[in-house]
Amino acid sequence: MRRCTPLPVTVLCPQPPGSSSWAGRGGWDSESGVAAVRGNHRAVGVQNFLEEAAKRLNSVEPIRFTISSRTDAGVHALSNAAHLDICRRSGLPPYSPEVVTQALNTHLKHRDIRVLKAFRVPNDFHARRAATSRTYLYRLATGCSWPDQLPVFEQNVCWALQTKCLDVAAMQEAAQHLVGTHDFSAFQSAGSPTTNPVRTLRRVSVSSGPASLFTLPQESRKLQFWTLEFESQSFLYRQVGCTRPSQGASDRHL
Repeated sequence: MRRCTPLPVTVLCPQPPGSSSWAGRGGWDSESGVAAVRGNHRAVGVQNFLEEAAKRLNSVEPIRFTISSRTDAGVHALSNAAHLDICRRSGLPPYSPEVVTQALNTHLKHRDIRVLKAFRVPNDFHARRAATSRTYLYRLATGCSWPDQLPVFEQNVCWALQTKCLDVAAMQEAAQHLVGTHDFSAFQSAGSPTTNPVRTLRRVSVSSGPASLFTLPQESRKLQFWTLEFESQSFLYRQVGCTRPSQGASDRHL
């Protein structure tokens, strides 16, 4: 008789500063190609690495990760939740969450992926359906005469803008038109599998922020860093990526 123990894990998956190592990979989702990539596809996603490491747990059934949220290639996942079922043979006790965390981190073949923690959940838990909030954060830098002016440790995590300042009031005013429940059809990319384009955007914020701790003062003296945050329970396919240019347009009064 098999004993199956659902164990969700929280995963840290950053892209290293100054590196484009994930540019040709696909992030997370197995269906859209931004996660697990199987068959004849060349790209390798984070989910592929996790499931390969999970084979060392010797589950009776193949282990598949269900991710709470997809991220496109090139997006830095600060934290993402997932669940998996580990089925051990009869007579063997379930793995402890600590053992699962250590085993996955030991056997992960990519140094930029880390499992932060694991904990047990009820059998009916589903990582994607149980997620209550998702937040996208974009970093901007104004005052850049050219993109290479960005400090090295900011180049893969920040959008360089030539303008010297932002009209924050105009951007915040525009953001209020997006907050709430709306049909966001105009803000999704082609190829979205979703049939219902209605989403509720809970929060959009624009604020100034500091440079990276690894940035020297002389590098950032003429630059101003900003953050844009978008929070919702769920988003359409590349919805935030399509919303961000509209915020820039508001700043330029187009």
